[in-house]
Amino acid sequence: VWVALNRNPTLSLKKAKERKRNTKLKLPLRLHNCFTKQGFEEKLRGTYSKTHAECFFEESISSAEATATVAAEAASEKAPMEICKGINGLEKVILRDVRGSSVEIYLYGAQVTSWKNEHREELLFVSSKAIFKPPKPIRGGIPICFPQFSNHGSLEAHGFARNRFWSIDPSPPPFPTNSSNKTFVDLILKPTEEDMKIWPHSFEFRLRVTLGPAGDLMLTSRIRNTNTDGKPFSFTFAYHTYFSVSDISEVRVEGLETLDYLDNLQNKQRFTEQGDAITFESEVDKIYLSTPTKIAILDHEKKRTFVIRKDGLPDAVVWNPWDKKAKAMADFGDDEYKHMLCVEAAAVEKPITLKPGEEWRGRQELSAVPSSYCSGQLDPQRVLQGS
Repeated sequence: VWVALNRNPTLSLKKAKERKRNTKLKLPLRLHNCFTKQGFEEKLRGTYSKTHAECFFEESISSAEATATVAAEAASEKAPMEICKGINGLEKVILRDVRGSSVEIYLYGAQVTSWKNEHREELLFVSSKAIFKPPKPIRGGIPICFPQFSNHGSLEAHGFARNRFWSIDPSPPPFPTNSSNKTFVDLILKPTEEDMKIWPHSFEFRLRVTLGPAGDLMLTSRIRNTNTDGKPFSFTFAYHTYFSVSDISEVRVEGLETLDYLDNLQNKQRFTEQGDAITFESEVDKIYLSTPTKIAILDHEKKRTFVIRKDGLPDAVVWNPWDKKAKAMADFGDDEYKHMLCVEAAAVEKPITLKPGEEWRGRQELSAVPSSYCSGQLDPQRVLQGS
């Protein structure tokens, strides 16, 4: 009846019911050109008049148009978690929130490659030249550096977790965090025989990727020593997060002022940060030590602030390759350094040591909030000290 009335608002209720009986079209009431509830009730009471013309669009809707509308709406209502094929046929998991935010995670490397807000704006940087072909790591998103960060050890740079195939964990141990009203996926990595040859330790690495109701992205890592020989092992770790920024020259990082850092461009020499905030005019590769649990990245041009909250990760790596190094990387565009910044929650200076049966947990939560720092409306300290 509702559909019939919307096709011809001048119909009497009796004729509308007759048309309803004579049509095979079955549609829900979620049509774009429907009466409001008030207008429909007035029609039923016989008190409807043209004075309520604003309650509907004058254009009638054909059966084909109505069917297309319903089909489009049904297609848009996708499942909160989906497993599908990504680039080069690599499997990926997509997490969605009803408000429109989403996250994509490739099983190769357990690597987050996309994080979009409710406006479908991409918040992470992935190079246009990224190679999605094992055993090459994926350039961008959030690579996981384990069991070694960078060249802080004898393994390949950043370890092997980022170029191994992970599995979806069907029955993970309970997490202490509240997961109600959140969409998440649990992944797990165990060493292969080849891994044991280059790093002779048995472990279980469980990763939960969570998309919160406000579009926040949380990664929680749990690494357990499962050695049966009684031996401990040590490792370094980082979430190598590539943030998408408008222009690196318009970005500043708050929360690392006055801290000590190791400068990888000067043979890991130790220095103390000077100035009120970190800005960028050339290549940067620093490991900040004993950092706070919150760090803010302010993008003046986009008027957006990223807030990093972290637990179990005392260090923070700040990296941008700048022009010369960008040109030297095959999987990185020559000018892409202008639109990315890595700020990485990490445990580097003091390796984590686990005895058999012990477990370490490291968590990173990312949020993106509007800011008006250019006009002085944002107090960076409020971002860092607030909830």
